[in-house]
Amino acid sequence: MFKRKRVKAEDEWQGTVVHKRRAMPDGSMMLYFVKVELADGETRKFRIKKDLWASLEVGDRLVKRAGEPEPVKQ
Repeated sequence: MFKRKRVKAEDEWQGTVVHKRRAMPDGSMMLYFVKVELADGETRKFRIKKDLWASLEVGDRLVKRAGEPEPVKQ
């Protein structure tokens, strides 16, 4: 089953980046992903924008507030 990895506007979470990667699955568009360990201990994978991805390092904290389109580095 396909699980959507895009960040949704109604999502609210905070966590620590544990892995980051980029991929070009169809050969025409680069996609940027981070794996985040959330405050409750769950690990989830999210697709994010290139500028945010480039500014992140493993160990950085991300916060996603409900109603905002993208998470922000804390």
